[in-house]
Amino acid sequence: MRKILGLLVLICVLVPYSLRAQGCMGVTLKEGDGYEMISYDGKDKESGRMVYRVKDVSKEGAATLIKLDFEAFDKKGKPTMTSTYTLRCTGNEMRVDASAMLGEEQRKSFESFDMKFTSKDIVYPANLSVGETLPDGSLHGEGAAGPMNITTDMTMTNRKVVGKESVTVPAGTFEAYKITSDMNVNTKTVMNMGFEFETVSYRTNNVLWDIKSETYRKGKLVGKTVLSKIL
Repeated sequence: MRKILGLLVLICVLVPYSLRAQGCMGVTLKEGDGYEMISYDGKDKESGRMVYRVKDVSKEGAATLIKLDFEAFDKKGKPTMTSTYTLRCTGNEMRVDASAMLGEEQRKSFESFDMKFTSKDIVYPANLSVGETLPDGSLHGEGAAGPMNITTDMTMTNRKVVGKESVTVPAGTFEAYKITSDMNVNTKTVMNMGFEFETVSYRTNNVLWDIKSETYRKGKLVGKTVLSKIL
């Protein structure tokens, strides 16, 4: 089963540079900037590529709202899907809509249903520290295709900063915090399907996206992503 991508969308924006500077947790970027991730399957074979770019930025009270365009490509470079995320940033934290936990495979499976989602945001503090526990995130979806109804629930729990180490990826070498969490996925249509995963992600305080992330099921690696380019 392909990796369920979670915790991969974290970026901020400057629009336009000379007139409306915007920042996120001390990091400022210009519109059009972004990052590229490469995904691998459990056998360490490249399975695709994901590109995220800042589309728009606006203010809502003291918060900065960031629209981020997403495009996925298969291992041959063919576009497979597009989406848009909205992120909310304050001086102390960034909140990511939990729909970011939906992987490409899941999104495709929901295309024929009129899905409605509600989210408990995934929260990232401005400064991580070893031993810290992070808030849970969750996503609930309901939809239908003709007479067939579907519900899906995803939860990310037990999010803990367990260490700090040097991590080398194509985009460079970073001193990154290691964050572990548990992910549960339950989908109900004519039958119930449930999966449990363990995730490991690596983040650094001065970069607003994952450096690397890994997903395990029953202790076995099923997929990973690495930061390949900062655009």
